[in-house]
Amino acid sequence: MGGRPSSPLDKRQQQHVTDRVDALLRSFLPCYRGQLAASVLRQVACELSPQEPAGCQLLRSKKLPRVREHRGPLVHLRGHPPQWQPVFCVLRGDGRLEWFSHREEYEDGGRPLGSTALTGYTVLTCQREYLRLLDTLCPDASGAHTQEEADPLLEMPVGCPLFLQHPFRRHLCFSAATREAQRAWRLALQGGIRLRGTVLQRSQAPAAWAFLEAVRLYRQHQGHFGDDDVTLGSDAEVLTAVLMRELLPALRAQTLPGLRGAGRTRAWAWTELLDAVHAAVLARASAGLRAFQPEKDELLAALERTIRPDVDQMLRLRARVAGRLRAEVQGPLESCLRGKVAVQLPRITRTLVSTVEAALVAVQTLLARGVDRLSRHLRGSSSGAQLRKEVYAFGEMPWDPELMQICYQEAEQSRGCLGRLVAPFGFLGTQSLVFGAQDLAQQLMADAVATFLQLADQCLTTALDCDQAARQLEKVRARVLKELPAFEADVLAMGSPALTIEGIYEDVIRGVLSQRIDGELKKALGAADVSSTLDGCSEAPWDQVGADEETEAQRGTCSRQPGPGAEVQPLCLPPAPETFRS
Repeated sequence: MGGRPSSPLDKRQQQHVTDRVDALLRSFLPCYRGQLAASVLRQVACELSPQEPAGCQLLRSKKLPRVREHRGPLVHLRGHPPQWQPVFCVLRGDGRLEWFSHREEYEDGGRPLGSTALTGYTVLTCQREYLRLLDTLCPDASGAHTQEEADPLLEMPVGCPLFLQHPFRRHLCFSAATREAQRAWRLALQGGIRLRGTVLQRSQAPAAWAFLEAVRLYRQHQGHFGDDDVTLGSDAEVLTAVLMRELLPALRAQTLPGLRGAGRTRAWAWTELLDAVHAAVLARASAGLRAFQPEKDELLAALERTIRPDVDQMLRLRARVAGRLRAEVQGPLESCLRGKVAVQLPRITRTLVSTVEAALVAVQTLLARGVDRLSRHLRGSSSGAQLRKEVYAFGEMPWDPELMQICYQEAEQSRGCLGRLVAPFGFLGTQSLVFGAQDLAQQLMADAVATFLQLADQCLTTALDCDQAARQLEKVRARVLKELPAFEADVLAMGSPALTIEGIYEDVIRGVLSQRIDGELKKALGAADVSSTLDGCSEAPWDQVGADEETEAQRGTCSRQPGPGAEVQPLCLPPAPETFRS
């Protein structure tokens, strides 16, 4: 695996990358500007709308999502030719992995040997599985794996490997000393990958929603109507992933024949070349977005000043346009739904609900165990110091990867069921759905823990003996656990388009779909108030006319056309009437 390109990128290639990033930004930023306007309208409408009484009484945790810092010695495959060398690794709370030559270098504040943001990586712990993956990256023309030089991965079997694989970046190969250390690192790394991946999806900022919508529309203009995991990561990382997918076919055709070595040596060189291209694209995209930041801030401030005074008039206008559009498309749309959607919707609903439901049941189980552990320590007359330690550990449960693994596993185990949506619907966003369910489980656990601790603080006094205090904790436990099922449909509630003809038209289509989805959710969850629960979680109640249709804004997973590789007829929605097109 010692072979690599003599020069990862020459000047001509670097200029080509620069030109492609600049072209992407020229096409993308106008769409982003338009969606910023949509997001401000959406936010203002949500703020000014009448708030229904909250159906869910859990407090919102004030702790930001994070990963627990993890550090320790590992062995790292690095250098040219690569060799296994001891390093001291540190996973930061923001999901960045660093490695140092030894512990003292880290403790003295020295510079790391290397570092990487974990966005987009996958952790593999099986050496054989990783080697098979390498064999698929750059197969020889004959399809056979040939080996022209010594392969360190085969020379030294790795007992407790940790392979970090990325579709566009250099692979990172580590090894732990024990199975216990390997498991701890695997859980910590997976938490860092998820934290980095869902930063935009978790954000409540108008700019984040606008960015995600702009990416969707940009990709539709490029001919991609499927749903996949390209939006995992920061804004610059997402644009980098979008462009890398566009560049990959030409890059493979032009550079693979010239790579040195064969088999896995050649595959290793290919990952290094991809890493160089990815770094160049990311740097240019980051610079472009930084240059746009002042304009974006000024635009958001101006939109806030202009939209807020006229928001009522804008929403009334939107309601009138939406009503006329519904009248125009209702017949064709209903026909389309009967033929294309009605037969598939129960299957999709069962799949998505089961994914979320299993994770939330695990949250209930884990929370109950934590409260029971506190009660046992209280009844056992533990020392004050020990009890404080247990209370602190209880408060840290949402950020403990080992404890939360029972919840995360439930979402991960649904990957096979979610994968069955690929063939009929062209859906390739399985990782995003799994991450979404895991994020929901973590946030729900954080909210439940925060609620329990506050209620416990209110009801526990120094006048109570241990048994009385334990009984009070049991009452709080029952109250908090009773609230958890109300969150079961939260993962299905999303945003809404804005005041443009195209946006209103999409919203009308999705509104009709949302009525069907509400019906299926009622059947699947067995709850009569599912619709009101979803409406309460909606972030953009546009108007009271047709509110059922327009408050449930979903970014079109069900109504988008499947990816180009799927063997399925696209859902043919009626076009927007000519009289409404701008």
